[in-house]
Amino acid sequence: MKGERGLTTYQNKRDFERTREPRGAGGTARADGDPVFVVQIHDATTMHFDFRLEVDGVLKSWSVPKGPSTDPHDKRLAMPTEDHPMEYREFEGVIPKGEYGGGTVIVWDQGTYRPLPPKKRKDRDASFAERLEHGHITFWMDGEKLHGGYALTRFRTAESEGRESWLLVKENDERAGGRGAPDPRRAKSVRSGRTLKQVAADEGDGTDGS
Repeated sequence: MKGERGLTTYQNKRDFERTREPRGAGGTARADGDPVFVVQIHDATTMHFDFRLEVDGVLKSWSVPKGPSTDPHDKRLAMPTEDHPMEYREFEGVIPKGEYGGGTVIVWDQGTYRPLPPKKRKDRDASFAERLEHGHITFWMDGEKLHGGYALTRFRTAESEGRESWLLVKENDERAGGRGAPDPRRAKSVRSGRTLKQVAADEGDGTDGS
């Protein structure tokens, strides 16, 4: 998950003559303000939520099958995917059939986040990106739907078991609750107010990329 690998994997998986997804230049950090996050719902081969955090000029990304929860007792599996360009935080639409990730995408939540101080003394001098490399980060989210502290923790490495796996867990703070993620088929975009079905109807199934 090293930032220096840039967006090569992302770009190599996509035909930008067919998909409207942004190509991205990579390494373009925003000049000011807290880093951003976005949570997209993606109706692809399997329905899932894509959880993305701005780190070192790209969106570090995880596929979260059940979506984020406000309940600290819920441990959500989060599978790392390739880094995405910053422009992807605004992407909403239909990825053409036959393309990587073909299906409909909506922006379910968006906002900013701030890193929280690490609890372990050995990590206190490490940057947020370094703590991510080490396999554990905590952060406070200020979104339109998600609020409060969350933690991402790696519990299985690619070297040991074939594919890296993480857990996304709500911190037990004043913004904790008992709600899991919504029904993705009924959820609405914070950008357009549309559901997945409405986006697909507005844009067609994307088979021709037009």
